[in-house]
Amino acid sequence: MKMDRVVSTHVAVSHRLTVAWLNKAMQAGIPAVEIFCARQHFDYHNKSQIAEMGHWFRDAELRLHSLHLPMYNDEYWGRSGPQAVITLTEPVKSKRIASIDEVKRALDVAEVIPYKYGVQHLGVSGEEYDDRKIEAAFTALEELTIFARQRGVEILLENIPNRLSTAERLVQFNEATHLHMNFVLDVGHANLDEGVASAYRIMRDRIRSTHVHDNDGQADTHLFPLLAGGGTVNWPETMKLLRSRPGQYPLLLELREVPGMENPLAAINQVFDRLEELPDPGNDQS
Repeated sequence: MKMDRVVSTHVAVSHRLTVAWLNKAMQAGIPAVEIFCARQHFDYHNKSQIAEMGHWFRDAELRLHSLHLPMYNDEYWGRSGPQAVITLTEPVKSKRIASIDEVKRALDVAEVIPYKYGVQHLGVSGEEYDDRKIEAAFTALEELTIFARQRGVEILLENIPNRLSTAERLVQFNEATHLHMNFVLDVGHANLDEGVASAYRIMRDRIRSTHVHDNDGQADTHLFPLLAGGGTVNWPETMKLLRSRPGQYPLLLELREVPGMENPLAAINQVFDRLEELPDPGNDQS
C-alpha cells in the first residue's frame, strides 16, 4: 500500500508563498502540502495572504494537511534578534505569553483554511533539559491544545535536535503532563540523535505525521533523500518502518531549497518514487 504523499513548503521557505506555487505543486500531481509558517514565506499575520490562500484552497484538489507552527515572529528567520524567537519553554511568563500569542495567530488560520495538524517544536535547536522549561511547556500546551481543538486542529510535537525533544523525552513529557499529545516523527532529526529505528520504536504508537529528509549525521541539512550526495539515513530500513502502519501517517517531505535546481517539484516526485520503490530489507525491523 502506498503512503499518502505530502510536501512541506519549507522547500521554498525563503520565497513568498503564492497560489502560483501551489498551482505548480498541484499540476505536478502532489496531493497535499504542509505550509511552513515563516513570515517571509507564509505570513500568518497577513489577512490578505490568508484570504487569498483560503479562496484558492476552497476550489483546489490540493489539500492542506498541516501547518508547521512558527519558530520566529519576524521576517528574517530570527535574525532581527533574540526577541524574535518563539518558544513555549520560556520560563518567564510575560515572554512565554508572547510566544503563545504568536502560535495562536497561526492556529487561527484554520478559521479560513481548514487543516488537520499543527506541528510544534518543544524548545529550540540545541536547548538543554531543565525541569522549569518542561513546566513552562506544559502550561503553554495545556492552553494551546484547547485553543487548537476549538478550531479543528490537533497539535503534534516534533522530535528536534535538543535535550527536551528526543523521542524518549517526548514520551516522558506525555507521561509527566498527561496531555496525551501525538507526534511528528522527523526522520532527519532522529538520524542526528538516537537513530531512526530507535526513535520510531519509542514514538510509534503516537506518530500521526512525518518529516522526511536526509543529512550527513552531523548537520540538519534537509537533503533530498536518494538524490543528494552525503546522506546517511538507511532508507530501506526507514521505509519498512514507515510502511508498517499503512494509513496512519503520510510520507511528508520537508526539504531545503537547492540553489540552481531547475525543477524542484519534479525532483520531489522522483524522491517519492524512489522511496516507494525501495524493497524491504530481509530482516524484521518493526
